[in-house]
Amino acid sequence: MATTDAASLLELLTARAEHVVPKEDLAERLATGKKLRVKLGLDPTARDVTLGWAVPLRKLREFQDAGHTAVLIVGDFTARIGDPSGKSETRPQLSKEEVQGFADALLDQFYDIISKGNLEIRYNSEWLEPLDFAGILKLTSHYTVAQMLERDDFAKRYKDQRPISIVEFMYPLAQAYDSVAVQADVELGGTDQLFNLLVGRDLQRAYGQPPQIALTMPLLEGLDGIQKMSQSLGNYIGIREAPEEMFGKVMSIPDSLVGRYAELATQMSPENVADVAEEARTGGPEAGAAKRRVARAIVAVYHGDDAANSAEVAFDRQFKEHKVPEAIEEADIPADAIDGEEVYLPRVLAELRLASSRSDARRLIAQQGVRLNGEVVTREQLAAAELRGATLQVGKRRFVRLRG
Repeated sequence: MATTDAASLLELLTARAEHVVPKEDLAERLATGKKLRVKLGLDPTARDVTLGWAVPLRKLREFQDAGHTAVLIVGDFTARIGDPSGKSETRPQLSKEEVQGFADALLDQFYDIISKGNLEIRYNSEWLEPLDFAGILKLTSHYTVAQMLERDDFAKRYKDQRPISIVEFMYPLAQAYDSVAVQADVELGGTDQLFNLLVGRDLQRAYGQPPQIALTMPLLEGLDGIQKMSQSLGNYIGIREAPEEMFGKVMSIPDSLVGRYAELATQMSPENVADVAEEARTGGPEAGAAKRRVARAIVAVYHGDDAANSAEVAFDRQFKEHKVPEAIEEADIPADAIDGEEVYLPRVLAELRLASSRSDARRLIAQQGVRLNGEVVTREQLAAAELRGATLQVGKRRFVRLRG
């Protein structure tokens, strides 16, 4: 590969990255023309691939398009530990069955972004589950408590005398051991993963491997404009959501995030990203027009241009003309939500994907965000007769007509 080609490729592959550690190592490896093994680990702890998850997935696709091998680690073992990154308290652990259910739901969605060519999909239970106690002691011998406490979230909790379980110390080591197992040349992740990615470099050295390059991408804020996009917080946009839902959610983001969504979630050129960011800063009608451009661009990535245009028409029909959407999805009342003549509404909302979970559904009901035939619903238990043939609405944009 010519030096100029390697330099151009380095610029492409590091575009929008927050950290590249060390960048000169990546430049050297690209210059050799060697096919790199580029690792991205995702723990299946929810059912939807969000625009936030899509940021590193799209970067992984760029490496694939450049001829490198994508190594997608499905963290079916580490998900049971719970990643403590950025958390202020010990996280609850998931069961093996819960994790597998999430993994099954996610795998097909990954192919909306990454290519099936030059791809390895590995489950980290393959090498982590067989580790015996001697193997775990060997693994832990390569890192100290002092090193762990260099991590910001651990350091803050330790200073505030809040609990940190030994299990949580194991998470960065387990993720790092993934890099050893697959012999990663590069590991991708969000900025909150930098510590874990650097532990991977240290552990690879300890096991006699060349250390990986750590490349982190910015975290995409959720619809609230404050916290990172998260299904547990309900502030997310899923890549498989209907075009109208996706468009409407983007239109609800704060003006301050328009440029960031344009940069991280669309295929806009840097010049166009700069344009919409400036328009959004202006406020008023110009900000609204900029947001529409970004909403169309995001829908187009996952559904195509025609669907993006139709979604904008549907948005105007509902919010400018104040009409119920013409096309409303129909669904049966989930059988497992029915008990005799009573229906448990939170289960209905979760099963029909109107809420991310039953707890999220209960929160929506408590906040008066659920309507039945236009009327606010405040009860969690409803008569089946009330629901049959009725239109269920969550928030301003999500509608489902329940079959009679």
